[in-house]
Amino acid sequence: MDAVACAQVLSEIGYLLRQDPKEVFRAKAFSAAAWSLAVRRPDVEALHQTNRLTEIEGVGAGIAKVLAGLVDTGQSTYLQRLREEYKQPALDDESVIDLALYRGDLHSHSDWSDGRATMLEMARGAKALGYKFLGVTDHSPRIKVVNGLDAERLLAQSQEMAEVQAQVKGIELFQGIEVDILEDGALDLPDQVLELLDVVVASPHVKLRQEPAAMTQRMLRAVSHPHVDLIGHPTGRRPGSREGASYDFEAVFKAAAKNGVALEIDCDPARMDLSPEMARMALELGCNFAMDADAHAPAEFAYVSMGAWMARRAGIPMERILNFRSEPLAG
Repeated sequence: MDAVACAQVLSEIGYLLRQDPKEVFRAKAFSAAAWSLAVRRPDVEALHQTNRLTEIEGVGAGIAKVLAGLVDTGQSTYLQRLREEYKQPALDDESVIDLALYRGDLHSHSDWSDGRATMLEMARGAKALGYKFLGVTDHSPRIKVVNGLDAERLLAQSQEMAEVQAQVKGIELFQGIEVDILEDGALDLPDQVLELLDVVVASPHVKLRQEPAAMTQRMLRAVSHPHVDLIGHPTGRRPGSREGASYDFEAVFKAAAKNGVALEIDCDPARMDLSPEMARMALELGCNFAMDADAHAPAEFAYVSMGAWMARRAGIPMERILNFRSEPLAG
């Protein structure tokens, strides 16, 4: 079993553990180890044979034992036990997600808002992974603390993007925005700005405990907006620390499918949103998906490698995931 496959197992363990408030620390340890494997991709089998698994950053004796079992048997008894405990068993119709065919990411941030890397660094990091496209989707102005972009700053960013694109060949940069879905379902930037962008990710960030009927209308308005391509982390949840929004998911997912608006599986281990269960519902209702890292630094692109098990568990075929398409925003 290679490092990425091991990372997905550790990621799922971390995800399940986050559902118990008493296990948050252990959950974060498993997620951190999964990220380390996904970023560095060490030869796990060789390290196991020489009893050096703990040399992997973030891997202590307990996690090394889980990895040893994976190398020896191809499965984890600990993961199986957690699946039974949390009543989230493996299913017979899980899909195959071939990350070797993964073409890009539609949701990332740079230091234009709250990212920790320049656009050039993000573009180079994506290209190093073999990506053919990258959506640069910094925040809109609503949340002041993240230094969101208004129309004037978006124009300035477009000029920098042209310069970066000229320096980094072989990858197409999409200028976009992660625009806040306001309390009434309106978006945080005017239509005449949104229509100029390559990709618009509309996300709920605030007032997530809004009454369900009002939240439903809010989300229905967002998925009906003509310039929205994708709903980012559709519930806004943070497993183990914050419940997500509650609304009529079936109605919203049906409307998203009808309007050609994709739903995101945000693979950030602090989000994991949509969950496999919710994504399966959305799949059955006709939705397409984007599997994104929501990366704020180049190393975080690895979140997709460690979180791809969610799309697999949901049974989503690769043709329904925008990231595997040569033209992800076509149609």
